[in-house]
Amino acid sequence: MASPERTIVALGDSLTAGYGLPATASFAARLDAALRQAGANARVINAGVSGDTSAGGLARVNWLLADKPDLVIVELGANDALRGLDPGETRRNLDGILARIKRAGARILLVGIRAPPNLGREYTEDFNRIFPDLAKEHKVPLYPFFLDGVVANPALNQADGIHPNAKGVSVIVERMLPKLLRVLGEPG
Repeated sequence: MASPERTIVALGDSLTAGYGLPATASFAARLDAALRQAGANARVINAGVSGDTSAGGLARVNWLLADKPDLVIVELGANDALRGLDPGETRRNLDGILARIKRAGARILLVGIRAPPNLGREYTEDFNRIFPDLAKEHKVPLYPFFLDGVVANPALNQADGIHPNAKGVSVIVERMLPKLLRVLGEPG
């Protein structure tokens, strides 16, 4: 007997939403296809909003939990860093998001983002600590860096140098898939 379909919500910003790409090339769409190809009975809902900050994610997380997802991928913070927002505020927002998801009974995969180095050493260090610290505090799995293998590679990014192109999204999904399958308790 096949296991029931599980619902995964990908809560994020333009990196999740698929800014500049056709819907079929977005992170959520590619992840959905990769999970099915790996034999996982799961559906990925794209809850990425271009331009969203951690505060925006906190404001809409309850609405996303109404559908009772089995797992939420949390990919927020890139716009906080790009705007130089206070890392303490980003941390509080993400902490609130994780607490709400846990109370709703869904599993979590927290996805890290790194601050651009042009904001100074202190800011970068403070910001980059947020994700591993919250993963440890909330005892949730962490995928350390969403853009791992893609950042600063012109062949994998759109002309803006920030958003992955379709090839870049494929690299992200390929690298994240094993971790996600482990979180779901799937073989592979």
